[in-house]
Amino acid sequence: MLKPLGDRVLVEIVEETETKTAGGLYVPDSAKEKSQRGRVVAVGNGKVLENGTRMAVEVNVGDVVYFAKYGGTEVTLEGKNYSLLAERDILAIVE
Repeated sequence: MLKPLGDRVLVEIVEETETKTAGGLYVPDSAKEKSQRGRVVAVGNGKVLENGTRMAVEVNVGDVVYFAKYGGTEVTLEGKNYSLLAERDILAIVE
């Protein structure tokens, strides 16, 4: 497993399972957009501020989050898709 550094967060991408539109049309896998939702699996220690203190990351392992569409770096480990994101690329936590 990867251990993110600084304010980085490793998110396992949750694939959307809906393959049918509201109008009843089926969407093929090739036409689906990349999911912007995932589960946090690892977090870094936080960002080091100018005064030398460390600011903790706001998300925790297990949180379900939405992240920026084009943010982060996609990684595949052991057959699962992950995104390695800066904390600023996380838009919201699902409660």
